[in-house]
Amino acid sequence: MLFTEDTLGDFLEKQVEIDPKRDFIIYPDRNLRFTYKEFDERVNMLSKGLITLGIGKGDHVGIWAKNVPDWLTFMFATAKIGAVLVTVNTAYKGHELEYVLKQSDMKTLAIIDGYQDVDYLDIIYELVPELKTQERGSLKSEKFPFLEHVIYVGQEKHRGMYNTNELMLLGKHTDDEDLLTIKRTVSNRDVVNMQYTSGTTGFPKGVMLTHRNILNNGYYIGERQKFTEEDRLCITVPLFHCFGIVLAVMAIITHRATMVMVELFDPLMVLGAVQKEKCTALYGVPTMFIAEFSHPMFDIFDLSSLRTGIMAGSPCPIEAMKKVVKDMHMTEITSVYGLTEGSPGFTQTSVDDPLEKRVETVGKPLPNCEVKIVDPETGETLGTNQTGEICCRGYNVMKGYYKMPEKTKEVIDEDGWLHSGDLVTCDEEGYYSVVGRIKDMIIRGGENIYPREIEEFIHTIDGVMDVQVVGIPDEKYGEIIGAFIIKEEGSQLTSEDIRDYASHKIARYKVPKHIFFVQEFPLTASGKIMKFKLRDQAVEILDKESEENI
Repeated sequence: MLFTEDTLGDFLEKQVEIDPKRDFIIYPDRNLRFTYKEFDERVNMLSKGLITLGIGKGDHVGIWAKNVPDWLTFMFATAKIGAVLVTVNTAYKGHELEYVLKQSDMKTLAIIDGYQDVDYLDIIYELVPELKTQERGSLKSEKFPFLEHVIYVGQEKHRGMYNTNELMLLGKHTDDEDLLTIKRTVSNRDVVNMQYTSGTTGFPKGVMLTHRNILNNGYYIGERQKFTEEDRLCITVPLFHCFGIVLAVMAIITHRATMVMVELFDPLMVLGAVQKEKCTALYGVPTMFIAEFSHPMFDIFDLSSLRTGIMAGSPCPIEAMKKVVKDMHMTEITSVYGLTEGSPGFTQTSVDDPLEKRVETVGKPLPNCEVKIVDPETGETLGTNQTGEICCRGYNVMKGYYKMPEKTKEVIDEDGWLHSGDLVTCDEEGYYSVVGRIKDMIIRGGENIYPREIEEFIHTIDGVMDVQVVGIPDEKYGEIIGAFIIKEEGSQLTSEDIRDYASHKIARYKVPKHIFFVQEFPLTASGKIMKFKLRDQAVEILDKESEENI
């Protein structure tokens, strides 16, 4: 029995009936607050505004924005009218947006001004020049035949676009019956959200997730953290990603709790938000937590309200986890393993698990998820403490990749098992540990080396703040080991120090041949480390050095 068979819209309305005045979403930096009832009223107005534009069931509505206040209004408004919210990575530029606009058959795109050095308005006017000459609502784009509307998320007016205020006004003057009629046609098996995989390899694929997928996954994730309506979660991760939408938003709404939003990650803003709103939970990828506890002003903030949260998105360094538990009061922190195609959670630790299991494993399978480990070559199911590919089957498996049936068949087999591409082991007590990605595994002269093992080891060296290990192409061994290290402030560590220490503690073939000290790692917008870029950097540096030595 699943937790719910509701749609997102119906579930929100049930929570409003139970406790209309409870805070739903707070932006502490601008003192903006919406109760569950206020938020739902705003969602209904936007839903009706979208209906007025001719957007309905099955239509694809994109959102390209930071965690702005109306991001979630669009999510729930599209859910109520049976449209599909296509989340666009904030770090995308013109080429990537063009691909997603075309591949997703997007009918409407909602955008903000831009992100970092990327001007979204410039990009959309360049891709769709007709916006400047055609009447709003009558867009006919030569390049994007499906695209009919561009909406600006905000109050400013831009040529060819509606803004959110105008849509709210349209919604205010639209009959409620129009919304109720379309809502009755929406099923929890319908696709509600389409997320494009990071695209670190090949073209990004649109992962189709249903109401049933994400609502239930979010509920079980909240349960492992023992969420109640009294919890207040500080959300620092981007909403366009499953970490934001499911692990955060769905876990909160299913427990009638409160979200404290940070529009764009900044360690100081996060620490301030936790203190101001007395947050009980905090989420982030490892690099975010490291930035928080390493901040020079960390000690001035009162984080004693914190209890739980999630560190996920990439393998969690054990030393960083221990520091978060000790210095950030997150004694009940958990970690989740999964991927977008699994809505995303497969496994999670629980607040009741021993500390050792919570910092060293990714826990046990979530309810109603079958999990197994198979030999990637033969497909044979493996046993305890054997390394293989983790697979999952259950309600949480995506509907498929949009318009890519062959790619879907590559990851979901005939028996319904979703193949992750990740290498894991499972211990005698049923706890899973991530070893690495199949394609990240380093094969040095026939020896299989898992980067995670070496990363954990290097983390124990004084003066190391963070580390990533990659395989570097080598004529003699096929691959050799390279370590990219971020040093703690004031650390005098040298490559020789690392190698000398390692050579006495781990097998010689596991000692990094090349060590690179860096200030930061290349990240996707969702905070995942792009190991392939580190690999490329290593090759470039070594090529340059060999040229100089000739």
